[in-house]
Amino acid sequence: RGSIDNTRTHINSIGMIVPAACFAFLISTRHSSPLTRCASRTRMTSSLSALPNLNKSDGTGASIDDISEQVKGKHVALYFAAGWCPMCTSFEPSLMQFREAANSSGKDVEIIYVPSDRQAADVVKRTSSMNMLSVPIGEEADAMKRKYKIWAGAESLKLGMGRRSGVPALVVLDKSGDEVHFLAAESKGSKALGDWPLDDSGLW
Repeated sequence: RGSIDNTRTHINSIGMIVPAACFAFLISTRHSSPLTRCASRTRMTSSLSALPNLNKSDGTGASIDDISEQVKGKHVALYFAAGWCPMCTSFEPSLMQFREAANSSGKDVEIIYVPSDRQAADVVKRTSSMNMLSVPIGEEADAMKRKYKIWAGAESLKLGMGRRSGVPALVVLDKSGDEVHFLAAESKGSKALGDWPLDDSGLW
């Protein structure tokens, strides 16, 4: 208890306000500069709140810690596609090569799948093969499609005619979860990947 009281005294003496979620982390850590790491963790949690619920590549639900570990220090994009879409499946080898090349050069990217597949089993088959997080199929995926106005033509009866693009397409997000770049893969194919800026300002 003495160590906890001393920590509280130290925090008060330097006039800092530490988020409650970080206090246990601050007390338990034995490494240097815990306040810096605590603030970083809080910023990451705030960024992740801008994302919908996500599933891991095996289809099970991803926790905040799972997602944080996977996106930290990376460039993040949403990938709108479907396995039944020939344009998507023909584009994906280039997308995988792009990801591999970016990661090899120290410009790590994380691609989150927004499915237009017809069944959850189809989504898992694709995300496990491409090693991607995914937005759950159904209402949550549809909400992302409406937000960014991207969906397959086959979904127009359900989602309407007001889309800006069909699939495949990517939306690059900043650390706040806001769109910063749109990659029009449906119309430009693999050339659209050249429009993805990989400067440090986009890192999560």
